[in-house]
Amino acid sequence: MKITKELRSLGRAELPERLKEFKKELLKLNTQLAGGAGSKSPGKLRQTKKNIARIKTILNEEEVLPK
Repeated sequence: MKITKELRSLGRAELPERLKEFKKELLKLNTQLAGGAGSKSPGKLRQTKKNIARIKTILNEEEVLPK
């Protein structure tokens, strides 16, 4: 839950930047997986996907329910 609170505390301009960072990281992890190289932490791929979903959820909530 710590990551969710951290993401919600970020400003409106910072969330898309973090989303880009997570997408780059996901691309890197998928490339490593496709290349046959084992990841140092296998849960990193799943966690990155979840973080992307969290950011998208927060952005959608702000569109529907503006503060």
